[in-house]
Amino acid sequence: MTKDDASHATLSDAEELGYEARAGREDHAMLRLWLRLLASTTQIEAEIRRRLRERFDISLARFDYMAQLYRHKGGLKMRVLSQYLMVTGGNVTGLTDELEREGMVVRSPSPEDRRAWIVSLSPKGLRAFKAIAAEHEQWILEMFSGLDMKAVQQMHSQLGRLRVHVLRGEPAGGEG
Repeated sequence: MTKDDASHATLSDAEELGYEARAGREDHAMLRLWLRLLASTTQIEAEIRRRLRERFDISLARFDYMAQLYRHKGGLKMRVLSQYLMVTGGNVTGLTDELEREGMVVRSPSPEDRRAWIVSLSPKGLRAFKAIAAEHEQWILEMFSGLDMKAVQQMHSQLGRLRVHVLRGEPAGGEG
């Protein structure tokens, strides 16, 4: 099998996997790309959710919550945490209550605002998150191992341009 044959087989395999069945070859390439991005994201997220639940008995929402606190060592106001996670304050309060009961986070009053709470990982939460994050990283590396580094870098760059285009309404392709 030549390199082109292997590439063609991979593309044919990918086209059989789901969302992409909604679009045919006659559809615009950008529509097909959107559906492939959606299918890939959905598939990877589902696998991460499954592995987190199976290996650590934790939801993706809890993992994301703990990841934000890990990135902000001094803790976050619950309102800011809600914004970072793009969920309602009620969702953050519920997760905080659960994780606090389990000893994974600590909640302390904000020194600047008596009405606000600062949430941070407890030592137990930090240890747990580090263990989970190490495996999570390996899962991502495993799932993306079919791509070479040049492709990864190009895709990262192009998707960054796409995000700028969508956020600002500017042309993604532009000149230059």
